[in-house]
Amino acid sequence: MSLESVRTKINQVDDEIVRLIVQRQRLAIKVSDIKAREGLPVRDEKRARQVISTAGERAQKARIDPEPVKKIFEILIAMSEASQHARNGTKGQRDTPGHREESG
Repeated sequence: MSLESVRTKINQVDDEIVRLIVQRQRLAIKVSDIKAREGLPVRDEKRARQVISTAGERAQKARIDPEPVKKIFEILIAMSEASQHARNGTKGQRDTPGHREESG
């Protein structure tokens, strides 16, 4: 296999990663609508910790360094939360259980 053919395959994987991020963001919009309807805050700390932990465990099982994978999922969660805030008109605000307050 040549360098160029491997890079072509990497590009295909990168395209798939972006496609999956788009899919995840679309699902975050659906989550936003449900949370807004049920009066729930955007930030769910327990869920965020669970997602990050699970990603780290999956990385370990796949025998790759879990720390960068967990950081990637932290970014994905931040993207989802930003989308939810934008959708709900709460951009720039921080959620706390029971109420929202301006971040400063």
